[in-house]
Amino acid sequence: MWVGVPPWAIIGAVVILAPIFAFITVRSIDQQKKSTTNLLVEKGAALIRSFEAGARTGMIGMRWGGNQVQKLLSETAQQPDIAYILVTDASGMILADSDEQKIGALYTTGLDLQQIALSSEIRWRQITGKSNAQIFEVFRRFTPIRNGGSRQGMHMRGNDWCRSHLVPQGTSNGAASLSKQIIFVGLNMGAVEEARREDTRRSVIMAATLLLICFTGVIALFLAQAYRSTKASLSRVKAFSDNLVENMPIGLLAIDKDDRIASFNQHAEAVLELSADKTLGSYAGNILSKPLSNFLLRLKSQDGLMESEFECPVHSGKTVPLEVIGTVLKDETGGPLGWIMLFRDLTEIQHLKKEVARSRHLASIGTLAAGVAHEIRNPLSSIKGFATYFKERYRDVPEDLSTAEIMIQEVERLNRVIGQLLEFARPMTVQKESVPLERLVKHSLKLIEGDAHAKGVEIAFQSAAVPHEAWIDTDRITQVLLNLYLNAIESMEQGGVLTVGVDLEENSDRFRIIVSDTGKGIPEKDLPNLFDPYFTTKSTGTGLGLAIVHKIIESHGGEIRIETTPEKGTTVTVLLPSKDR
Repeated sequence: MWVGVPPWAIIGAVVILAPIFAFITVRSIDQQKKSTTNLLVEKGAALIRSFEAGARTGMIGMRWGGNQVQKLLSETAQQPDIAYILVTDASGMILADSDEQKIGALYTTGLDLQQIALSSEIRWRQITGKSNAQIFEVFRRFTPIRNGGSRQGMHMRGNDWCRSHLVPQGTSNGAASLSKQIIFVGLNMGAVEEARREDTRRSVIMAATLLLICFTGVIALFLAQAYRSTKASLSRVKAFSDNLVENMPIGLLAIDKDDRIASFNQHAEAVLELSADKTLGSYAGNILSKPLSNFLLRLKSQDGLMESEFECPVHSGKTVPLEVIGTVLKDETGGPLGWIMLFRDLTEIQHLKKEVARSRHLASIGTLAAGVAHEIRNPLSSIKGFATYFKERYRDVPEDLSTAEIMIQEVERLNRVIGQLLEFARPMTVQKESVPLERLVKHSLKLIEGDAHAKGVEIAFQSAAVPHEAWIDTDRITQVLLNLYLNAIESMEQGGVLTVGVDLEENSDRFRIIVSDTGKGIPEKDLPNLFDPYFTTKSTGTGLGLAIVHKIIESHGGEIRIETTPEKGTTVTVLLPSKDR
């Protein structure tokens, strides 16, 4: 097969192409490693801030002691990707640990703990834990009481907390000792390492595939010149190349020097929603969308590899986010033989990024909300006390009595709003048990029958036979259902039908609760913000109902989806795991 192919051509192709793709692969792997490290550092920092916020809220607002803080630490560390959480003093003695048996022991780190205790900078390292498990450890100074919290009440509670196990015996100033403590968060790297290895494998495969395609192209040119009469050999090479391109896990698009589409694999057909039969041999400018055409023009104007991400409209009219890598294929004289583009759909990746950003945003709002709620609740108690006093004092003056009653009602309303705010801000805890979901839904519907009849709303219940029970927190899920029911009833101002169904998701063992109404629907512009705190379209709403619903469903490992048609109604689908999961 290789007779007539100059050895220098093979060696030259390897020497030129291999370093290029090796450099690209190494750079991609390095970027993935940096991104993974940054993600783990941010996750560890978020956990530290969340634990500090919870400890601060407990100490200041609820007068917690060391037992409650230790319990908070233990519950926080129960997440599957957390190996441990512990707090030490500057000498390394463990003051609090997710493994309570280690409290009082010495945590040997090899670090300068005295220096770490003086800095609030986030630091990290990678260590080997039990059974050679890789642990990503994030640590910094532990400050549950902020510098601004030196008022008497905060100071005393800080001292109480210090004396409750978190400060070594003999320490006279608890608040001062808090500034010399260090919190360590150990994150399991098993899943992260597996994902990183998978990304590395894909990067290597992509680079190897590009190298193989380019190398095959070069060799094929020499074979065509040397063996024009050997059609059987050329057929085998072509068959191999076509099979490789068609079965690649990414989209491939090749354009020859005449601007005609020379290759268009199955993945490219699926992403761009185009048929290869109608595409191959056509002019690229007549087939490709504007973003891809612009990318091809830029690719023709420069040498080497080019990468880009952009939104690309497809045949059905929707827009798909694409990551595109392109390069030029050249002949032995340096002239272009054509251009090749590899691309993949980034829809799922962007969705995951949005979820991460949303989680960070909600965590920040929750921390702020907890502080604001505590600051407001104390003055409200005083206002209610004075209003009650004036109500009793001016009982014989109708106008003053009415004013005092309005004040008391408004204070109670504000207090309920603050209660919802605190519920949203604090970590969500669920007590799961095995529950027949159909019976729970029927019970929840009975609770809103009066409201439904008062609005002229008819209730319809539909259920399919399910083989097992749900593994849920009964009170929390009831809270979710009541919120969805009441929202549906409020949307049907002129009456209508509230339909609730229970079944199993197709091709899954997850339960599905479907709540549908025939109300006015939800404007499309409001859909992205429905689960955001304080977003509401009601004049009397707080905007926390659906935010808490979303948080409860997430804490169950479930999912909530909303579909709506203006002036026709809304359908909310809640997916919950079964007991078997």
